[in-house]
Amino acid sequence: MKVAIITGASRGVGKSAAINVAKRGAGVILTYNSHADEAAAVVDEIKRNGGQAVALQLDVTQTASFDNFVQQVSATLAKEWNQQTFDYLVNNAGIAQRTLIKDLTEDQFDQLVQVHFKGPVFLTQKLIPLMADGGHIVYISSGLTQHTYPGTSIYGSVKGAMEVFTRFVAREFADRKIRCNIVAPGALDTDFGGGRTDEMRKHLAAATAMGRVGQAEDIGLLIAALLSDDFRWVDGERIAAGGGAGL
Repeated sequence: MKVAIITGASRGVGKSAAINVAKRGAGVILTYNSHADEAAAVVDEIKRNGGQAVALQLDVTQTASFDNFVQQVSATLAKEWNQQTFDYLVNNAGIAQRTLIKDLTEDQFDQLVQVHFKGPVFLTQKLIPLMADGGHIVYISSGLTQHTYPGTSIYGSVKGAMEVFTRFVAREFADRKIRCNIVAPGALDTDFGGGRTDEMRKHLAAATAMGRVGQAEDIGLLIAALLSDDFRWVDGERIAAGGGAGL
């Protein structure tokens, strides 16, 4: 059975991805940092729909914990699916930034780098030995690598670093037929970073060709589709999903 690991899947895009990946027949190991109850609710929803899912705690800033996490994944694969490998890794866990450069602290900088760059890099390194040949890795970027918005400089910068890293992963693991792509959502109407005001929603909708703000489901569905063999010839790519923002 195909199995996906999806980080930061207790809410938002990660939750939608987990539910939609499960609907397509894959087992799901979803991670959460501090919202165990929300993660359990996602697991319950997947199971009610006939799928298989398990939630594991993971703080992507704590790279020293990754070896233990890999052991948990290995044990979970054996117990729940009677197999030694998984097939898909979706690095979704993240935090927002709302700080101007003049007010930025080193602690804020370090946390953004740890969550959005260092964490995904070393989690990939630790997990890829357990990934089946022909697997697929998906990272999450942002429209902020192409467009600037005051207060999001480091967030946009580390997402840009992940876009470059994606190409290297695709190249270095090509011998195992492991694909790696990165999805870059536009503005979404989720609680990420504190959510959106009605005024912000109207402004963002007006700047989008589709005439609305994106939803977590828009990206979750894209991730689920991207993991399928229908996209087997897509590798090392940045896939923008902004509903025509800025056209």
